[in-house]
This record gives sequence, C-alpha cells and structure tokens, in this order.
Amino acid sequence: MTAILGISAFYHDSAAALVIDGKIVAAAQEERFTRKKHDERFPEKAVEYCLKHAGITAAQLDLVAFYEKPLVKFDRLLETYLSYVPAGFKSFLKAMPLWLKQKLRLPAIMRKALPGYTRRFVFLGHHESHAASAFLPSPFEKAAILTLDGVGEWSTATIGVGEGNSVKLTHELRFPHSIGLLYSAFTYYCGFKVNSGEYKLMGLAPYGDPKFYDTIMSMIDLKEDGSFRLDMRYFNYCAGLTMTNARFDALFGKPVRAREAAMDQHYMDVAASIQKVTEEIMLRMARHAHKVTEQENLCLAGGVALNCVANGRILREGPFKKIWIQPASGDAGSALGAALFTWHHLLGNARTPATPDAQYGSLLGPSFGDEETAAFFAGADAVFEHFDDEARLVEHVADVLASEKVVGWFNGRMEFGPRALGSRSIIGDARSAAMQTTMNVKIKFRESFRPFAPVVLREHSHEYFEMAPDVESPYMLLVAPVAEKYRLAQSDIKPNGLERLKQIRSTIPAITHVDYSARVQTVDETRHGRFHKLMRAFEARTGCPVMINTSFNVRGEPIVCTPSDAWRCFMSTNMDVLVVGNYVLHKSKQKNVLTEKQMLDLVAAFEPD
Repeated sequence: MTAILGISAFYHDSAAALVIDGKIVAAAQEERFTRKKHDERFPEKAVEYCLKHAGITAAQLDLVAFYEKPLVKFDRLLETYLSYVPAGFKSFLKAMPLWLKQKLRLPAIMRKALPGYTRRFVFLGHHESHAASAFLPSPFEKAAILTLDGVGEWSTATIGVGEGNSVKLTHELRFPHSIGLLYSAFTYYCGFKVNSGEYKLMGLAPYGDPKFYDTIMSMIDLKEDGSFRLDMRYFNYCAGLTMTNARFDALFGKPVRAREAAMDQHYMDVAASIQKVTEEIMLRMARHAHKVTEQENLCLAGGVALNCVANGRILREGPFKKIWIQPASGDAGSALGAALFTWHHLLGNARTPATPDAQYGSLLGPSFGDEETAAFFAGADAVFEHFDDEARLVEHVADVLASEKVVGWFNGRMEFGPRALGSRSIIGDARSAAMQTTMNVKIKFRESFRPFAPVVLREHSHEYFEMAPDVESPYMLLVAPVAEKYRLAQSDIKPNGLERLKQIRSTIPAITHVDYSARVQTVDETRHGRFHKLMRAFEARTGCPVMINTSFNVRGEPIVCTPSDAWRCFMSTNMDVLVVGNYVLHKSKQKNVLTEKQMLDLVAAFEPD
C-alpha cells in the first residue's frame, strides 16, 4: 500500500486529499471543519479526517505533496516588489512577516503538524497541481489541458497535454497578466470580496448590458491565441493593497462600489462587460489549446474554470468534442492534483481512465451514521422521525417538496469543492415563481439577484436545457439555456437592472436566470444514489424532473459538514424541513423556533462573503 497526502494551504481554501494506490480515498476543505469560510491555515482538521477515514496515521504515509513551490513564489514576490519601489513598500511590509514566520518554513511546519511522519515532502508547481487535478481523474486516455487562475508561482494560465499517466505543460501566460486577477479586479470594483465574490459578479452580469466591453478591451492587448498583456497603469495588485486605482475609477466614471451598498445599473453593466471579455479570452485560449495539442477532449482547472457560463460556451462553441472540469477547480482541488501527480507522474504508476470518471461524484468528505445522528438530535432536544425504509423516506420528502416547502437535504458523504451536489443541499420546487426570492431572502439571507441552479434527471437534461443528449454536467460546472419550449412569452418592453428579476420567464421560473440561462447539474443513479431516487419520486408526483439545488449554508458561512451544523442552519433560517440521513425534522414541530429578527441578527454575526 502506498499512501500519498496532498495539501494546499496558506493562501485561501486550504484542503487535504488522500490517495492510496492511485485511488482517491478522501478529500475535504479545512473551512468545513473550522467553520471559517475560505480558511487558509494548514488543513489540520481536513488531514485528520482523511487519515481517520482511511484508518491510518501520519506515520503510515509514504509521501506528502504540497501544491506549489514556495521559494519560486517568494522569488516572484520579491522581484515584483523591487520592480515597484517605493510604491510596493507597504505591501512588502505586510507580506514579509507572514512569509518569514510561515511560508518559508513549510517543511518544519508540516512536520510538526504531521506527528510521526518522517519521510520527505514533495513540492510541485502550482499549475502542475491544477493540471493533474483536471486530467488524472478525468475519463480520458488523452486530452488537452487548460488551467486558468489568478497566479501560482509565475504562471497565470497554462496549456498542456495529459496522456496515460503523465501531465506535461507546454505553454504559459505569466504574471502580472492574468485572467483571474483581471476578473478579481472587477469583482473588487463592483463591491464584492476578492477570492470569494467572483461568482456573484458572474451572477450579476445578466442584469446588465456590456456597455463597457470596448473600454475593458482598451486596457488589454489581446492576441488571437488568447494570450494578452494588461495595461498595468489601471491596476494596483502588484504593489498596493487594492486591486484597482484612481485611474481605473476615472476610466469607468465611478468609484469602487462600497460593499453592501445598493446595486445600481452602472455596476451591472460593468459586470456584464467583464463577463463578456472573460468569455472571449477563454474561448480564444481553448481554440489555441486545440490547435497546438490536436486533441479532441479538454480538461479544465484553476479558479477561473469555475466560470460555468464561459465553460458552457467553450463546450457549445469551441472545437472540443468533450470537456471535463475538476469539481474543486480552485486551490482546494490542487491538494488532490498534487497527490495524483505524485502517484502517477512522479512515481510512474499506470493509470486506467475510469467511467464515468475517477472523482466518485466528488463525494469525498465525511458521512455520519444513524447512531451518531440520533445521539446529537436527542441531545439538542429536537423533535424528529426516523425512517427505516428508504422508499418511504423518499416518498415523504417528495410530498413535502411538491407542496412548495424548502428542504435541507443532508445525506451521505460531503462534497469536495465549492458546489453542493445533493449531499449538503437546500432543495425546492423549481416550478414555484416565489421560490427564488424566498430562498434568497428568508433562507440564504443574501442578495435577491443571485440565481439558483437546477438539478435535473440525467435522462431529461436535453429536454429541459439546450444540451446535447450525450452531455452531462454532474458537477454543476456548465451553464446552458433553458429550452425554448419551456420559455414564456415576454413583453416587448425590457425592464432595467434588478426589475428583470420580477419577470416570469419559464415554467421552471425558480431556476431560470434573467437571460434564460441555468447552471445545470445532471443527476444519475450511479453517482447520486438516494438523491436520484428522491428526484424520481418528485417527478412521479409533479411530472417535472427538475428541482432547485443550492448549498446548505447561509451567507458568510461554509457549507454544513456535520448534523450539528445542519441543525443550527435549519433552526436559524425559515427552512421548513430538515432531512439528515434517515431522520426527518419539521420546523413546525420544533421548540424554541427563532423569530425572523433573531435569525437576521444571527446571520449578521458572520462576515459577508
């Protein structure tokens, strides 16, 4: 037995992943255990979970792989600061204590955190880890690889080829010219938090018009192959403590939007514009990757690969027959990539592509049995019902959903990656016109403009969405338009901004975004088990194979991990029903239910994400 632990840490979204004899055994983000969103610290609790799940100790590990090369990254930081002297001095002073105390001492820190581990550490390239996470779990024997993020050591985007058990990167775009940092700059400008608010910017884009497309393109020297150079006079991330500067504000005619301030049309138009530019860059990069690799399949990873709108366009308009995207495309997934790269590429072990893939539905986190769950609920003085028959449980929950109630669904192993995929989900009836607003305002306590994703039975995905019959999207990483036959006629008068939210656009309005798009998750029996059975039962009652699926959390909090987390979230929101494994709890039967004001006060204690 060869056990390899992969680790990503000390920037954001730290995680651990365990691979034994080439098989992914466990993987999880640290934030799920510590309850600190995007926790960047060494993933002590995630490592503890991975080892416990496998029944081994740190002393039994054969190798520990870290997802990037800290010394090369430090070289980039020093060179950047020196290039911007004296402007970069404040940023230098802020960064150096952390580097001197922590990041330059990683072997010693990891050795201390892994008692009993005496073997060496492997440090991989940041984009090597991304590329490995994209290709090695994929179902392809051979494929082009495209990685895109903010920055690793020096690379910000790479093109390569995966074949058999090897991953080779052949082309790169280098810092400071970065599609990830460009998108983050506009995330910052529109008043959202960098490294966590980019998906909000993507969700906001359809409310605007791309009026600033040409303005953004004037800041970019974009080539036909997707490579580009940014006009750095408008950006502050190299030397300052902000992403943009006063010249950027002047170019767009308004200052940075204050976080939590009212959203106006200007920022919606800016969001639409940068989304259009991002899609153009990603499409050009994908076409160039196809040209230089001559491959028919594509694998994607890196934080920018979570831009599912662009992913959908690459699939529909790009030259590749199939694409596979790492479900944990950000830095968390690099822990997995580091472990797999070490096993296959560095140690030379053979790889046999798995069908449908080797990610196991990305259900790689902890699960909880009946005894543990019952003990917690009894201690919490909760009123619950136990179902010893799965069919009866599924029928009961399907009835609840068909009556337009909101259900917290907690079942099996927790998902690895930022998406809830039917194990730690809040679900509801997609046919309900009021469901989007209800979930946003009363359940998630977040901005009303945020869209919800549909889950659809795999066999019906091409009927409800403009997807080819052979295309699946099990990891909720592709956006597709709602099929024409389910759309409703609209007035010739097009409302502005958030007024578009009030229009009923389809017969599944709760998951139809204002541009008729939807971030689709397909559900199949192989990956999703009980969740698939629930959807079949819901379809039998309603004739509709589509439901809402959103992450089981409230604003500012990570997705729930334990029954305790689920109970607390359930009791602090207007959720109607909680299902944890074989236990069902109805809010109407619980004691000491909070008032709406108490719920809002509780949520306000979390930092806005």
